[in-house]
Amino acid sequence: MHCLNFISLITSNAMHNLKELKIWNKAMDLAVNVYKATSAFPSDERFGLTSQSRRAAVSIPSNIAEGAGRNSKKEFAHFLGIANGSSFELQTQLVISNKLNLIDGDLLNELLNQIDELQKMSYSFQQMLNK
Repeated sequence: MHCLNFISLITSNAMHNLKELKIWNKAMDLAVNVYKATSAFPSDERFGLTSQSRRAAVSIPSNIAEGAGRNSKKEFAHFLGIANGSSFELQTQLVISNKLNLIDGDLLNELLNQIDELQKMSYSFQQMLNK
């Protein structure tokens, strides 16, 4: 399939059936995993790292969804960029959480691997949309 036809297929499907978009599904899984990981944080972090981490995690699939619902590939790519920014924010918050012994190294690595995969997918998807 020609690259432009593939991009058209991806964006038109995403705009009509978000549930089939792999990057969105992976971002949803990450958000759920971050909620689970932060549920063990102490209550004094409720308005700190717990809230910040959860908001950044939810922002990732939310921005992917918003981009998919827009009218152009350029807008979709823009929102993928915003989602990517939130992923770097989340990455930072999780490393801080680990340094404060709020999450262990194994869980941190698992979450960082999920984030890394999403960042790579987002970058590749943006490149395709911008062609």
